[in-house]
Amino acid sequence: MRVSRAELEKKAASWLKQGISPRQLALTLALGFTIGCVPVVGVPTVACAAVALALGLNLPVIQAANYIAMPFQLALIVPFLKLGTRVLAFGDGPALDAGMLPTSPALRMAVHASGMAGQAMVGWLLVALPAAVIMTLGLTMALKKVPSLKSDVSPGPEIKDPGN
Repeated sequence: MRVSRAELEKKAASWLKQGISPRQLALTLALGFTIGCVPVVGVPTVACAAVALALGLNLPVIQAANYIAMPFQLALIVPFLKLGTRVLAFGDGPALDAGMLPTSPALRMAVHASGMAGQAMVGWLLVALPAAVIMTLGLTMALKKVPSLKSDVSPGPEIKDPGN
């Protein structure tokens, strides 16, 4: 039995959104995209998986949003680094004195790179929370208008008024 590509895509789409409310889907996409912009290559995939498992979110959807964010991750490394450097500025001089650094050039480079990664992470942290909130709100409003999402979500238990 041969399955057409359109049929396979339709089934995959229904599996991905199965049991997901527009709000949950919006949160999953927003978190996946936001975490996908973490300015340290390799970290977002593991972080998205951990967040999805911890919060009970759809793992394939969060990873898809993470992978969609990859070009942004690369493009935002320098702006996040600049923002983090401004926040963590230590006066006019360098944050570390050359005498404090290890003598090996490789170790010196590793210390410098880890400091830069830390500064970039600070820049990302300043932007990430507001961005995730704004994306979640905007996506929730947009996804509530998608008819196929409305029909796939079970309404939940009916609450009866005890006074009646």
